[in-house]
Order: sequence, then structure tokens, then C-alpha cells
Amino acid sequence: MERRILVVEDQKDIADLIAMHVRDLGHSVDMVHDGRVGFEAALTGHYDLLILDVMLPGRDGMDIVRTLRIEHVDTPVLMLTARSSELDRVLGLELGADDYLTKPFSIPELQARVKAQLRRREMAAPRAGTAAAPAESRIVAGGLAIDPVRRDCSIDGATLALTTKEFDLLLHFARNPGRVFTRAQLLDAVWGTTFEGYEHNVNTHINRLRAKLETDPANPRYVLTVRGVGYRFNDRLGA
Repeated sequence: MERRILVVEDQKDIADLIAMHVRDLGHSVDMVHDGRVGFEAALTGHYDLLILDVMLPGRDGMDIVRTLRIEHVDTPVLMLTARSSELDRVLGLELGADDYLTKPFSIPELQARVKAQLRRREMAAPRAGTAAAPAESRIVAGGLAIDPVRRDCSIDGATLALTTKEFDLLLHFARNPGRVFTRAQLLDAVWGTTFEGYEHNVNTHINRLRAKLETDPANPRYVLTVRGVGYRFNDRLGA
């Protein structure tokens, strides 16, 4: 199925290269070379994937993805960065990006990341011709309340400001209380990829999630570590 992809990259040769190989996958591509124009295009929500450079004239990629998430635009974002430090990559993910590629990158890797994000989006969307599933009811566990339809959650009545991936991760855990997930299983379920090199992203997001969710993140009550295996959601909290 053809998808619409927006590439926001100020280096025209790189943008052309990305567009050519994404079109090889059977998708349509629009290109923008300025951050402000790219943000306005992404804000429409008409795209199935945003491939976004960090360093842009007009408005940088970090600010774009942060504002898109504030405006509740949930288009998947694949960030491109020439910065190699883990801090920069983590910051992009924490602001709401779904994935990142560090320049220079290989074409097969680019295409694999694009496929993974589009597959994840397709799995989350209702299938044409099928009856809409009934809205999932709120999940309540201890003092935590999650509304999957409104995509918001609170702890003891106080709203939690979660990024897109933090919310998806927490919701996945809460839907499966007591079940132990490996990092690879969480990558597949929440990020739509099984690439082992991303497993540190799971650790980072769980640490950030615990910092917002737990009274004492060092001794978590909700998202528990199963040593040597992975993580599970506490199934003994009660409603």
C-alpha cells in the first residue's frame, strides 16, 4: 500500500537520495528544505511518516518534534542526525521521535527503518471493511489511571506528561499485567522493530517512565524489573 512520506532535510542531495529510495518502496514523497515550512506541512497530519533532520534552517528538528507532540500530531518521526552522542539521540526520542538514524547511514538500513515505522502504524490502524472495535475502557491499577482512547493517564489524580513512546510503553505493560517482556519483545510491540542494537532505547524509556510514574524510581511499584529477563507490570496493585 502506498504511503505518504514527508522528508524535511536542508541538504538537497541527501533529501533527493532519501526520496529516491523511499519511492523504491512504493511510497509517495514530499520534500521540504526548511524547518518552518516542514513543521507546517507535518502539522496537517496528512503524512504516514516524517523523516526529519535535526539541524535545519528556520526551525530545528528537536523543536519540531516536541511541538508536534504537544499539538497531538502522532505521525511517526524518524530523525536524522549527524550527532553521534547518545545524549542527542536520547533527547530526540524523549521529545517524541519514534526512531533515529545517524549520518552517514546505509540505504538498506534507511529502508528497514521506514518499513518498521509504517508497519507499526498499519498495525495500529483499524482495517478497512471491518467493524470498529469497541472503545477500550480505562485501565486502573493502584493510583494509576490510563485512558487508551484519549491517550492520557494520571497518577493519584495528577496528570502525567508522557511522550508518545512512554505512553505506548506504559499502555502495553498495563494491558498485560504480570506478563514478563524481554527488551526484544518490547521493541517489537512498541517500536515495531526487532533490531537488537535498539535495546538500550527500552532501558532509557523505562528509566524516564519510572522517573515520572514512581514515587521512588529506584524501588518501582508499577513497572518491575525481572532480573536477567526483562520487565513486567505489577499485577498485584488492585483497582
